[in-house]
Amino acid sequence: MRPSRPSSGKNDLFRDGLDAIINPRQALVRLAGVIPWARFDEAFGGFYRPVGRPAKPTRLMVGLHYLKHVHDLSDEEVVERWVENPYWQFFCGFEFFQHEAPIDASTMTRWRKRIGPQGLEELLKASVEAALQTGTARPESLERVNVDTTVQPKAIAHPTDSRLYLKALQMLVRHAKKHGIELRQSYTRLAKAAAVRAGRYAHARQFRRMRRELKRLRTFLGRVLRDIGRKIAGKVELERTFARLLGLVERLLAQKPKDKNKLYSLHAPEVVCISKGKARTPYEFGCKVGIAATNHEGLVLAAKAFEDNPYDGHTLSRTVAQAVAMGGIDPDRIYVDKGYRGHDYTGSASVMIAGSRRGLTPTMRRELKRRSTIEPTIGHMKTDGRLDRNFLLGHDGDTVNALLVAAGHNLRLILAKLALWRAFIRAALTVLMAKSDTSPDRPTARRSMI
Repeated sequence: MRPSRPSSGKNDLFRDGLDAIINPRQALVRLAGVIPWARFDEAFGGFYRPVGRPAKPTRLMVGLHYLKHVHDLSDEEVVERWVENPYWQFFCGFEFFQHEAPIDASTMTRWRKRIGPQGLEELLKASVEAALQTGTARPESLERVNVDTTVQPKAIAHPTDSRLYLKALQMLVRHAKKHGIELRQSYTRLAKAAAVRAGRYAHARQFRRMRRELKRLRTFLGRVLRDIGRKIAGKVELERTFARLLGLVERLLAQKPKDKNKLYSLHAPEVVCISKGKARTPYEFGCKVGIAATNHEGLVLAAKAFEDNPYDGHTLSRTVAQAVAMGGIDPDRIYVDKGYRGHDYTGSASVMIAGSRRGLTPTMRRELKRRSTIEPTIGHMKTDGRLDRNFLLGHDGDTVNALLVAAGHNLRLILAKLALWRAFIRAALTVLMAKSDTSPDRPTARRSMI
């Protein structure tokens, strides 16, 4: 059923409303009045059926996701802190203080799956519009865009052959036990001991012994795989149930060290190995994300997650297309680094590559020097947001996490702007009051003590 609305408080006649408790000039309160909440009800209304139990309020779900990515929290942490914070409750549309959690943390997962990546683009678009409305960014800034790519690491263990073989064998044995398949031998105890020895030999740089243990692990895994294949042969239901897992295990056993599109995780087979030339992290395991931000303020207009590992230049067109959809303005100039040489962008904007010298006006040179400002923007999205480790499942999870991280970064910029204006106004009022107290024209009579 369609989402309900937060309680209006008609039965709370003897309780003070949140507007009587909180400071109306606080940045989060002012931000709540800027975000177009009714727009989310219209955009997400088609994802619900007209019958059944009413869903949770859309403003509550959107507000929790905004707060989660502004403060870099998990689903469980944001729900726990929501109960303690009256400003967060006001931001999510409640009129009276709530003493119990409004939802279970798992509801946020199901809501993200229901809305999907395309629907959640509305959250990023709303953050861009809020930034323009509050003066955090100017409309003409959307015509000057910096574009770069980064890696969004997945929440997986560092992939090693011994760990992957052991994990695959344990998953096969567990799945067979769940469906009542009696194996000739499980090899779980022997495989675990072999994996431990392989790790120790690798640490001691005794690679011949390490390879011997890896071969033993492959043998154990292959025996269990063939045993299950024989036991489920001709049973259509079991074959369908085991099809995905058996396919992953066969792919794992067939891959070679120099192969492309290798399997690095059994629970996240979409993970790819990406090298960005960093000395501290030569290889990262996740997905590539294209980021587009304004040249002046660093407002994020696009966060596009890509499958596989495309060349940076071949991501420019799709990244700019998302930036246009979010900002509503076609860029006039796009500033990129040298990794975008040979790009696939065919639009009307001029693509300025770092290091270019010919045909540039002084304004272009100045803006091209600011191309590197996207690097600290990406750094803040990783350290202050959740771009440094993605816990959401599948490629849709990669896309959703990148979009919400970008929206959270924009909201942090807006909150900083609103807090700065509040501090400026308070300082100005303090100066005016000090001048009025020391003015020579002020009467010397004693002030009232009321």
